[in-house]
Amino acid sequence: MSTATLTPAETAQPAKPRSYALRDSMTMLRRNLKRLQRYPSLTITIVVMPIVMLLLFVYVFGGALGTGIGTGADRGDYTNYVVPGIILMAVTSGAITTAISVCTDMTEGIVKRFRTMSVSRGSILTGHVFASVIQVAVILVLVTGVSFAVGFRPDASPVEWLAATGLLLFLSFGLSWVSAAMGIGAKTVEAASNAPMPLTFLPFLGSAVVTTESMPTGLRWFAEYQPFTPINETLRGLLLGTEIGNDGWIALAWCTALAAIGYLWSRSAFNRETTR
Repeated sequence: MSTATLTPAETAQPAKPRSYALRDSMTMLRRNLKRLQRYPSLTITIVVMPIVMLLLFVYVFGGALGTGIGTGADRGDYTNYVVPGIILMAVTSGAITTAISVCTDMTEGIVKRFRTMSVSRGSILTGHVFASVIQVAVILVLVTGVSFAVGFRPDASPVEWLAATGLLLFLSFGLSWVSAAMGIGAKTVEAASNAPMPLTFLPFLGSAVVTTESMPTGLRWFAEYQPFTPINETLRGLLLGTEIGNDGWIALAWCTALAAIGYLWSRSAFNRETTR
């Protein structure tokens, strides 16, 4: 078939072997990690947010909330209860950076430049997503360290810590794809930074800071069936030894669904925007 009969989308870039796509993805990953190093202010903001919330709930609301949900007036018991939810919030906060970085590339024209080069199309988004996951891993280390400093005392084994870390990074992977799609659809960086905000606060509408049994009926129904409650309960069970039940499988199912939906959504939006 001659190139004259091909559509612009077909002639814009030939298919590349997987080895080249992997190489390009690694290149894009390094590019995004260097960007995070050069502009650390956003990472610092994402770290500070869950730490401030942790200090607020432990030292300001800890005694009252602990008594209200049945952990007692001991601040240490409530600290153990709330820390898994704060750690979960740290993961959801990391999704904001993906939306911002993707939107920046889409609006500043660098993606159009990549299209003129021999670069795998899929590697552009893949680099953003995996850079975000690495960033979240660093944030988790910092937030967990502060949690230990304020009195968090888990009794998890090394295997349970590994399982909890895997769950959190899997969630970060799924949320990063969803956030990437939001970044593609945003017209400005400001809009991109606001789009994932509901994801950031959804854990607070679950069992992150209070039990779902203490909520009004309508809110309790929402809290029990939204994705972050089973994820939070699984994390709490792994770190503190509470009952997990079916929450573990439900949490994995939600993470898988978020990753699949985010991937398909972001790839469709990216292809649509780059073929205009």
